[in-house]
Amino acid sequence: MKFWQHLLSKLQDSQNVYLLTVIENIGSSPGRKGFKMLVAEDGFIFGSIGGGVMEFSLVEETKKMLQDGDLKIFLKRQVHKGHKQDGSGMICSGEQTVVFHPLDASHISAIEGVLDCLQANTKGTLTLTSMAINFSNELMEDKFEYQITSTKDWFFKEYIGFRNTLYIVGGGHVSVAVSELFVTLGFYVLVFDNREHLNTIELNTSAHQKLIIDFNEIANYISEGPESYVAIMTNKYTDDKLVLSKLIRNSFAYLGVLGSTAKLETMWKVLQKEGVTMSQLNIVHAPIGLAIKSQTPHEIAVSIAAQVIKIKNKNQ
Repeated sequence: MKFWQHLLSKLQDSQNVYLLTVIENIGSSPGRKGFKMLVAEDGFIFGSIGGGVMEFSLVEETKKMLQDGDLKIFLKRQVHKGHKQDGSGMICSGEQTVVFHPLDASHISAIEGVLDCLQANTKGTLTLTSMAINFSNELMEDKFEYQITSTKDWFFKEYIGFRNTLYIVGGGHVSVAVSELFVTLGFYVLVFDNREHLNTIELNTSAHQKLIIDFNEIANYISEGPESYVAIMTNKYTDDKLVLSKLIRNSFAYLGVLGSTAKLETMWKVLQKEGVTMSQLNIVHAPIGLAIKSQTPHEIAVSIAAQVIKIKNKNQ
């Protein structure tokens, strides 16, 4: 979201901006479909199209076009195999095609549409062509659609919206670190707690939504499905157990509980006595996260993120 906020800010400041977008990648190209970078008239740069000497060269080329006023839409193929035709100067192998779109104040409404879509957690489509850039409420099933017939005949469509949602139950210090990291990973993040005026909830400026609820009603707030990830980390055993008992029979891409092995063993025994089966418990990631001896909230956040990414990418 920060990318689009920076882009909108520059356009509202009446600056010309180049939007660079990778619309195709082949092999081990460092830039992947959808990678973006903005280069503003004042020299501000944000984002990445793959890095290295290739990115530096394209940014310098873009800066010169902005200075000269030579603003046009075009695409550029980059071959990462040394100094061949269309060579990027990189030797990592693979290829990528980058589209250059000059934007000005007339594009503000399209960029506002992208931001509104993300902020409201709705869905839309960004379309790039050799003639224009456009945002609409069209719904796409795939993340990307594209076709390149020639340098003048091509299109690229990108799904705009959060495909994956992380529900964090518990608003303590670990929740703050997890929220911050998962927002940067492109998740829509909701945090729930049952405590009013909790300082760590107030300090959490990353989460998209923060709700104070009755944990008995938690199932009403969390959608089931392959795009829903749930991390339970309340401040006490009884709340962890309550929340897990309300959610364990539902279907999620990921369900994890923060806690010591001893605490979780006790919880498992109690839940089984209450009718939860071992097969249901086996789907729960507990203790949550990869076993990397995490200690600080940020280390725990990294371990959870690594585990979730592994599952997310396996399912794609």
